[in-house]
Amino acid sequence: MSFTLRQLELFTALTEFNTLSAAAAHLHISESALSHALTELEKTAGEPLLVRRKARGYVLTPAGEYFAERAQELLKNAAELGDALSNRKGELRGPVALGCFTGLGPTVLPPLFEHFSRHHPEVQLQVSLGTQDEIVTQLHQRNIDAAFLYDIDLPPGLRQEPLYETEVVAVLPEGHRLAERQAVALEDLVAEPLIMLDSIPSTPHTHRIFRELGLTPSVLAALPSIEMVRGLVARGLGYSLLMARPYSTVTTEDGRKVLARPLKPRSGVTNTVAAWPQEYALTARARAVIDHGIAEFGA
Repeated sequence: MSFTLRQLELFTALTEFNTLSAAAAHLHISESALSHALTELEKTAGEPLLVRRKARGYVLTPAGEYFAERAQELLKNAAELGDALSNRKGELRGPVALGCFTGLGPTVLPPLFEHFSRHHPEVQLQVSLGTQDEIVTQLHQRNIDAAFLYDIDLPPGLRQEPLYETEVVAVLPEGHRLAERQAVALEDLVAEPLIMLDSIPSTPHTHRIFRELGLTPSVLAALPSIEMVRGLVARGLGYSLLMARPYSTVTTEDGRKVLARPLKPRSGVTNTVAAWPQEYALTARARAVIDHGIAEFGA
């Protein structure tokens, strides 16, 4: 049996919609033309791939779900084959789907978009943000090509290349009594309110640091947004512990500043890494993005 790429494209579109009319509108064809194409595809496949329901709804059969998954892989490979011809001429073009831990986004992504896009204008960077667990799941589902993560509690089966070293730092408001110190002992902060980033791996990592020092923090708030954490710290409501490069200064959206100071002794030293599944080869475009990230951040 043989299928055309157009047939595969039509069928995989069904995974994104609930009705034939919606899928047909997305594909810019009539509903009757789509229905006919699907019937012909099922004849070629030799078995039902979807069950049509009243009001033009449908559900994929188990065979249809398997077919859609494999069809998506074939379409991706076909697109990469076309891109490879351009790559041979030294011209990278096409999409790169990147995942990024939310807390890393403000540090890693802006310079990447600025400088990589300048060197490779025909490459489209597509970004998904989330927790480390969410991003790792997307990697294994092949929804993204590669990801920028912390190498903390990552599961086996991922290739990793370091971008830069980072560590847990104390985040203080400008003018804090300890802001002039080169390093800050957590014992000197523990009596103050802690504003914690509530996100994997940050939350367990923070608790682990206090536990290892035999300290108990006084948590004022646990927030899912790093911008909100910095905003509360900037207003003098407490301190935070975040993974960052020491001695950096960040201006919040309302124009206030927070300062990063290393802990004494250093704690939570780890790497920011580019990661992707071992069983999958990187595209030339994804490889170029990772190489650019390593050069940009100087691991």
